[in-house]
Amino acid sequence: MAMSCKDGKGVFDNGKYVRYTPEQVEALERLYHECPKPSSIRRQQLIRECPILSNIEPKQIKVWFQNRRCREKQRKEASRLQTVNRKLTAMNKLLMEENDRLQKQVSHLVYENGYFRQHTNTTTLATKDTSCESVVTSGQQNLTTQHPPRDASPAGLLSIAEETLAEFLSKATGTAVEWVQMPGMKPGPDSIGIVAISHGSPGVAARACGLVGLEPTRVVEILKDRPSWFRDCRAVDVLNVLPTANGGTIELLYMQLYAPTTLAPARDFWLLRYTSVLEDGSLVVCERSLKNTQNGPSMPSVQHFVRAEMMPSGYLIRPCEGGGSIIHIVDHMDLEPWSVPEVLRSLYESSTVLAQKTTMAALRQLRQIAHEVSQSNVTGYGRRPAALRALGQRLGRGFNEALNGFTDEGWSMMGNDGMDDVTVLVNSSLDKLMGLNLSFANGFPSVSNAVLCAKASMLLQNVPPAILLRFLREHRSEWADNSIDAYLASAIKVGPCSLPGSRVGGFGGQVILPLAHTIENEEFLEVIRLEGMGHSPEDTIMPREMFLLQLCSGMDENAVGTCAELIFAPIDASFADDAPLLPSGFRIIPLDSGKEASSPNRTLDLASALDIGPTGNRASNDYSGNSGCLRSVMTIAFEFAFESHMQEHVASMARQYVRSIISSVQRVALALSPSHLSSHAGLRPSLGTPEAQTLARWICNSYRCYLGVELLKCNNEVNETILKTLWHHSDAILCCTLKALPVFTFANQAGLDMLETTLVALQDITLEKIFDDHGRKILCSEFPQIMQQGFACLQGGICLSSMGRPVSYERAVAWKVLNEEENAHCICFMFMNWSFV
Repeated sequence: MAMSCKDGKGVFDNGKYVRYTPEQVEALERLYHECPKPSSIRRQQLIRECPILSNIEPKQIKVWFQNRRCREKQRKEASRLQTVNRKLTAMNKLLMEENDRLQKQVSHLVYENGYFRQHTNTTTLATKDTSCESVVTSGQQNLTTQHPPRDASPAGLLSIAEETLAEFLSKATGTAVEWVQMPGMKPGPDSIGIVAISHGSPGVAARACGLVGLEPTRVVEILKDRPSWFRDCRAVDVLNVLPTANGGTIELLYMQLYAPTTLAPARDFWLLRYTSVLEDGSLVVCERSLKNTQNGPSMPSVQHFVRAEMMPSGYLIRPCEGGGSIIHIVDHMDLEPWSVPEVLRSLYESSTVLAQKTTMAALRQLRQIAHEVSQSNVTGYGRRPAALRALGQRLGRGFNEALNGFTDEGWSMMGNDGMDDVTVLVNSSLDKLMGLNLSFANGFPSVSNAVLCAKASMLLQNVPPAILLRFLREHRSEWADNSIDAYLASAIKVGPCSLPGSRVGGFGGQVILPLAHTIENEEFLEVIRLEGMGHSPEDTIMPREMFLLQLCSGMDENAVGTCAELIFAPIDASFADDAPLLPSGFRIIPLDSGKEASSPNRTLDLASALDIGPTGNRASNDYSGNSGCLRSVMTIAFEFAFESHMQEHVASMARQYVRSIISSVQRVALALSPSHLSSHAGLRPSLGTPEAQTLARWICNSYRCYLGVELLKCNNEVNETILKTLWHHSDAILCCTLKALPVFTFANQAGLDMLETTLVALQDITLEKIFDDHGRKILCSEFPQIMQQGFACLQGGICLSSMGRPVSYERAVAWKVLNEEENAHCICFMFMNWSFV
């Protein structure tokens, strides 16, 4: 029996107290940070390598590490509980305020109901013939009220500002707008906040309330810098600033928003922004459009932009007890949906889309920055989180710039080739070329002096954007042309890139090296290594490999109204924070407001037809739930740097390439559509495939045969029930082949979560990739025992997810899976009590 000492300086071992010297504790702590779960062999090696520990028995070392892990776990749990308690306290305050607002709204509706009932009774009792009077009155009521021009002098602007503040507060905390909970959003300590959308209000409106770990002044600073967090924002120009007597400021702004697709024009706003401090110390930033004003500055219409209207909106930021801020965000706009084609109109009439793109984006940015402040300043790749976030921002903005192709940035349209499906723009302006910095420090000055963009949009039917985007990300070879990728690299003289890290997840000539992801996992920034590009070692034109910086977002199928994006750009050898970027990629925007009902792991392999129920945040519907038509619009844009005399040739190549991608996407979309999968031979959505059911039975039978106990607490021998129970097992269960280089073929839901992958990508991950050097050595030593004895118990350790994140597990079991003829079919691993480090 062993008991721990709270200070970590001693243990009771069989009734004998052992006290460690400060030097021994320091040495053990250093070893703990290197390897928190050393094996018995490793512990003996530690004693040999560290003479200061020579008088301590290996068993005592083992007890010390156990106690140390226990203290670390308790410390983390205590910190987590404090954070949760603080969030719950703040959330409780928000819910109480929301309850008060709803009670006021109920009282207001009761009053209106009584008033209308009394008015109706009075009208019924009236017997006088007022037909002529009614005609006159009705005609007067239908006349449009003409508001006189508002005074835009300093005094008039202050009046407008105070009016905007009052209207904003009535929306943020009052009953001016009828708010309903946004579909799919449930408040809780781990949620982004309380998100609601308007019901029955003019235009589109969304509101969010949440807790962020930043001080109010810092929150105001971030939110006012809209282009830094809202990628659809092209620019915000402050044209005038007026201080007010109460210490606030009035700003006149001109803001431009990018169009999300080639099928719609961009939007702009002429705004008044009012920043002030309330009596209770809360900070307020509110905005509204300025229209029909006189005696002051104005902003005329701008070519290629549709003037939209922002109704009173803004941010209410209050300090939170214990640090941080409670923030209320309101976005209320009229995006002029009449100016877009009918098929896109729902995007501009949906409050859900506004909530996802704007309101929740602000909260995510604040939470991400707060998370970065609390974490290490430098990531494992030697990059500060803020620098990586800035790279992602540049990718998104560069893609929007190419997609919109504004003439004031130097873009001009080329004539078509007899077909108008692909639009080609050219930019040879000095600003564009200097922004690309096409002269690298690696000794390869660029000869390109212009940039071409080929873009197109297409309508997709009956395929969820998240599933299609995941396929495009994980199976680049299905749509990309290696020769075009090589041209993208050679055209701007991209040299070999020296990035740290190892092969994390490869997909046939494609290796993904993760860089960063947001705390809500809404977005991933990664480096893609494309191998085998050149034809020979002497090939200096076509590089043998190239690297792409890639931004991936919108892969959560449960998110309503969000778009999915895959944006990438070749990077040069330095991979500097200001590295030149020429973004290309895809954007898929759902057009239906209904929630997509589909499994996030639906694929075309044998395990894809599992009838997966609710687990965690996963969708719980099967394929038949997708019988409705899922419409989305995909926009494609590819940029090419080229020499000016090659313009016609490059334009022809770009058109053909984009058309080939469209053809590939249509083929993939058809294969991924629920109707195709439901009619696919051998796939039965409600029962799972016979192959998957058989494999589940083999796994359980082999476990019972070798270990003498049942794997599942399930008395039902029906294959379908066994498969479902195995799928929902709390431990991570994975199967791999019996080849020289084992690859995974099956995993349950916990296994996919542990590896941070999908059933599509799982089959491209080899067994050795998830272990570090120490784990691979242990696996090699235990592998003969697995084949001879049939099973082996592995000590706890560390493995890696497909995104490169370390995963700790307490112990693991590996056993041989036998088929009906009792021949070895595969090896199954079960990782118990795993968690991300």
